Amino acid sequence: MIKSLMRPAYAVNFYRFMRDVVRNRRLLIDLIKNDFKSRYLNNYLGVLWAFIQPTITILIFWFVFQVGFKAAPVQETPFILWLIAGMVPWFFFAEALGSATNAILDNSFLVKKIVFRVSLLPIVKIASALIIHAFFIVFMLGMFLYYGYMPNLYWLQIGYYLFATVILLLGISWITSSVVIFFRDLGQLVSMVIQFGFWLTPIFWMFTMVPEAYRWIFKLNPAYYITQGYRDALIDHVWFWDKPAETLQFWIITALFFALGAIVFRKLRPHFADVL
Repeated sequence: MIKSLMRPAYAVNFYRFMRDVVRNRRLLIDLIKNDFKSRYLNNYLGVLWAFIQPTITILIFWFVFQVGFKAAPVQETPFILWLIAGMVPWFFFAEALGSATNAILDNSFLVKKIVFRVSLLPIVKIASALIIHAFFIVFMLGMFLYYGYMPNLYWLQIGYYLFATVILLLGISWITSSVVIFFRDLGQLVSMVIQFGFWLTPIFWMFTMVPEAYRWIFKLNPAYYITQGYRDALIDHVWFWDKPAETLQFWIITALFFALGAIVFRKLRPHFADVL
């Protein structure tokens, strides 16, 4: 099985994939714009809601935990900053995966166009979610500045963890977006997995609460690496290369998802038009 994942005949040629991204960049940009606008087309404030909602969400958490519950600091870090540093990447992961699962269904008119590489469609949904995530990041950094945290080199790691998230999402969404065409209930199952995964990831709770003997199980969740990575960059000031075992494990899991996603997509792609 592992050998079959690594054979060139079944693996995605990354160079060709990136070349197709560049070649279709104008169409991709148009699709991303249309997808982003279509979510808020019938609202009076239009796309402004994409930025109002995240702002209100963060402010609600700030009021509930910082003002209402007066939550105690986590390792001398205000609880709201510790919480948001974990929630912001999770919001992006959950939103992107949920929407990317329906990427082909939402753009079925492109499936029969042989000049367009259908495997690029999940990028549209991921990039659309990335726009909102970028605003989340700016707002989050603004809160850190408000609480007296000055910018430093560790903050640059957010770019690395963002890249890691996108690659992971792309591999998983190749699987979900192709299978959902034949099994429509998968969309609901993905939503349930996302909800369940939220509580399996140390976002509201500290990882140290888990007995040491069982921590390796939670570390298999790639979302743990990403959410903890944001906290390492913003709070703990730890470089990702200072955790070689966790970094290697994450990229092995991500590579497997990427290769498996490529295989599943390639096998099912010829049948898309018949079903759609």
